[in-house]
Amino acid sequence: MATLMAWSRLLSRKRLGEILETYEAEIPAQNRTSFQRDFDRIVFSSSFRRLKDKTQVFPLFNNDYVRNRLIHSLEASCVGRSLGTIVGEEIIKRHSKNLHDYIASDFGDIIAAACLSHDIGNPPFGHTGEDAIQEWFKSARAQSVLQQLNLLQQADLTCFEGNAQGFRIITQKEKQADRIGLQLTYATLGTFMKYPRESSISGEVFPQYQGKSTAKHGFFQAEKNLVEQIATEVGLIRRDAKSAWWCRHPLVFLIEAADDICYHIVDLEDGFRMGYITYEEAENLLKTLLEEDNLEYLGSDLLDNIKYLRSKAIHQLILEAKHIFLDFESEILSGEFDAPLTSVIPSADSLKEIVDITRRKVYESCEVIEVKVAGYEVLGGLLEEFITAISQEDLSKSYLIKKLLPNFKADDENLDLYNKILKVTDYISGMTDSYAVSVYKKIKGISLPRGGK
Repeated sequence: MATLMAWSRLLSRKRLGEILETYEAEIPAQNRTSFQRDFDRIVFSSSFRRLKDKTQVFPLFNNDYVRNRLIHSLEASCVGRSLGTIVGEEIIKRHSKNLHDYIASDFGDIIAAACLSHDIGNPPFGHTGEDAIQEWFKSARAQSVLQQLNLLQQADLTCFEGNAQGFRIITQKEKQADRIGLQLTYATLGTFMKYPRESSISGEVFPQYQGKSTAKHGFFQAEKNLVEQIATEVGLIRRDAKSAWWCRHPLVFLIEAADDICYHIVDLEDGFRMGYITYEEAENLLKTLLEEDNLEYLGSDLLDNIKYLRSKAIHQLILEAKHIFLDFESEILSGEFDAPLTSVIPSADSLKEIVDITRRKVYESCEVIEVKVAGYEVLGGLLEEFITAISQEDLSKSYLIKKLLPNFKADDENLDLYNKILKVTDYISGMTDSYAVSVYKKIKGISLPRGGK
């Protein structure tokens, strides 16, 4: 029989970076659970607050309605809490002997916290921002810098990933008083790691592996030791003895499902509101996810109809994801199951049709692409200036370092080049869309278009 991860370890309430005495003193408090504290710490972090001006689909749009990263994260956390709680009820029944001190809402709170922070490391301009950072480090201009790094460090940059940046933020960069990072529970940190592998995997087995958890990487070399601690504490199964590569924490499948459900369905709704998708298309696509007897009311207000259908569709997808997770619980705990839940639910084909149409009519619309190209130019330009500046032998003489890189301190001159570069990507990734444009204009003395329709 395959080795199974244990729920009693996977739900660890211990906190990364806190001494045991602090952890033990926290347990008796009844006003907030450990996992509710995780949620609150994320809400009050500055990195989470900046998501209000970060692209979801429509970058820099003058529109009060369409969703930004902050709204998407809040919506995903709501879906994640519902999904986690109904799954948790059944898991506790199945494992009551070992989970007697947990309640169903603990599952919901862990997933809500992880959903809330899942985009916290995304750079400006959405996935275009990640692409822009990757491409700059792959360009000829970056080669003289990359050649001074080892292969694993190079891979961190040429495959720059918002998930890895997010892990760095919640474990290292968000600071309060003497706290390094948010000091979340191991359960929440394990659930945050959608891609528990390093950026470069050696050996022959990795290229043949098709699991979703390896589609990207989830941490930089600078944080590898922290991932080792988390994996050990919650009992993740290691996939390769020679590499930093583990099976997913089971609850990752639920935050991934909550994220997928939200952005697939609400991007369709946003596309309708923005005029890229007709009412008839949106209505028919959402109805394919629903049974006829679920459609209790459709009136004359088209916008209200789409909102109603969106709500019903999300509820239906939550129930389907719950059943798949519970059906495959053993395979998930053994690491054998490694596919998005939404790819195997009964509505998978209908959901794929929604994704295909939204991609073609919304993500590839001229207005969206034009502003994304401008964002690509902004981040590439900022990297060009800042990486050149930190590569100079005497950082103190650089105007860019002194005036425009607030996270550089006097003693940072003693850092190695890899960590200096991470200081730059920390700063750029943390920018909002509008602030990135503002800094770029300050350096270059030009203006960029703002999208709208």
